[in-house]
Amino acid sequence: MRKILIALRLSWEASPLFTAVCVTLTLLTAPAPVVTAWLTKLVLDEITAGAGPGAVLGKGLGLAAAGLVTGLIPHVTAYASQETERRVGLLAQERLFAATERFVGLARFEDPAFLNRMRMALQHGGTTPGVVVSAVLSLVGSVVTGLGFLGSLLVISPWMPMLILASVLPVLFVEMWLARRRAALSWRLSPIERREMFFRDLLTSTQAAKEIRLFGIGAYLRRRMTEQRRLANAENRRMDHRQVGAQGLIGLGGTMVASGTLLWAVLAAAGGRIGIGDISLLVASVAGVQSAGVSLVHIIAQCHRQLLLFDHYLRVVAAGPDLPVARPPRAIAPLARGIVFRDVWFRYSPDHPWVLRGVDLTIPYGHTVGVVGRNGAGKSTLIKLLCRMYDPERGAILWDGVDLRDLDPADLRARIGAVFQDYMEYDLTAAENIGLGDLEHLRDRERVTAAADGAGAHEFVSRLPRSYDTLLSRVFFQEDDTPGDTAGDTGGALGVTLSGGQWQRLALARAHLRAGRDLMILDEPSSGLDAEAEYEIHRRLRRHRAGRTNVLISHRLNTVREADLLVVLDEGAVVERGTHEELTARGGIYADLFSMQAEGFLDSLPEKVHG
Repeated sequence: MRKILIALRLSWEASPLFTAVCVTLTLLTAPAPVVTAWLTKLVLDEITAGAGPGAVLGKGLGLAAAGLVTGLIPHVTAYASQETERRVGLLAQERLFAATERFVGLARFEDPAFLNRMRMALQHGGTTPGVVVSAVLSLVGSVVTGLGFLGSLLVISPWMPMLILASVLPVLFVEMWLARRRAALSWRLSPIERREMFFRDLLTSTQAAKEIRLFGIGAYLRRRMTEQRRLANAENRRMDHRQVGAQGLIGLGGTMVASGTLLWAVLAAAGGRIGIGDISLLVASVAGVQSAGVSLVHIIAQCHRQLLLFDHYLRVVAAGPDLPVARPPRAIAPLARGIVFRDVWFRYSPDHPWVLRGVDLTIPYGHTVGVVGRNGAGKSTLIKLLCRMYDPERGAILWDGVDLRDLDPADLRARIGAVFQDYMEYDLTAAENIGLGDLEHLRDRERVTAAADGAGAHEFVSRLPRSYDTLLSRVFFQEDDTPGDTAGDTGGALGVTLSGGQWQRLALARAHLRAGRDLMILDEPSSGLDAEAEYEIHRRLRRHRAGRTNVLISHRLNTVREADLLVVLDEGAVVERGTHEELTARGGIYADLFSMQAEGFLDSLPEKVHG
């Protein structure tokens, strides 16, 4: 009942007018079948008794009016119902994603069980309220119609209503059982359907198309996709077999009851115990009660299944932040002294190994700290903790002496600019791809252009067909284009694609738009660039970094060697720290890594260059 009330309240909030229209019209049409059956009985009785046309005219007009109501109102009700469902779907989707914005960190988005629940919430959150409203209204209509026909049967025979009701009860139990099984099956099939969707998206992905064709793996991926569909089909088929068997049995029972009552009515009429009109009323009433009863049961079962699935939506919407938020949070001041990692330990779950082990690290204000290490050393995790995407399991991270857990996460992140190694490529315009770095300046073309120039992106963006307004996608159409519009100077309706290096420059431009922030994080900022572009980018970044607090992560040690402090991570622990000169002189991990990279570079040069 709690879920029903929530669904009804959501429907009313989304569309009070159309919800009221649905309720009113349902109440108007529910008695129509009963009225039609009684008028038909009275007309037949009067005609059988020899009444003339004038005597049955009024009842005939009543039958016509009832038919008009039955024929026209359902169409209006269907329109109102569909409009309600559209509005409810919009409101439910808005609330669902507003709820996900309360998730402070990344843990839930890296949890397969939560992703399954989120998918179910997306699938059923918007549809369930509309289904429930329709179900409740249909329920009311079926009850009114069923009670009217039961009363009619009571007039003909006092034992008839009990017999008809008894034939409907098994249907209720069977349908409720099927509803629970269907809801459980939907949850069980969710990961299978997600995998099928993954392979389907992969086979239609522009990014994957080159490798799929070069490696000839299309058929393999298609087989993997088909396997998932076959698994889902097999499960659904087994469920359908159970449903057909169960519903066939109860349908047979209902048919036998209806046939028995009709045989009784024929014999009773032949014996003079009831009239011809009574036979008409009885046939209509038995069919009406059984139809209303079966409809009632189906509605209850459908509503029950939808409410079971609606639970996923309610759980997501009701979920609180995944990380604790201080109430009230400490006010965050501009960084003045620095950031300190104090004995920080972290793992992604108790089942996972430690990623960071007792990290002690100071990032002084106004300095650049380079973090280096082998793959899997914990560098990216360090950045996630610094942005408070996760909290340390032990230890603390301090912003000018204040624990990050005591600060408002949004205020903290507003003071950080970043280029992540796995930066985003948004299927939006070039200006939007840059402006998303700071929504306050999204429409400030001068600031966006300056950010692009600082990242070395202005030159190629200005050469695009529509410059900064060019859509960077081959997935969507430009907003003012149509699928057939490929003429003119638009570069085609599908927009353009960029190279990896160009995308990386746009990611850098997003960071430049936040240049005034207290802390800048640069995680492999030049990994997709050639040597010349890399040199130019780091020359710009050095000029930009001067006097600011920066954390620089890179596998290319030549790009971090000028950092004020270098920190070497190995297996989650800080094993070395110092300047480039100090670490190369020490002969440890950093010296080995730097030597290997330098040797590989020298070996690739012609003999006369380094001979």
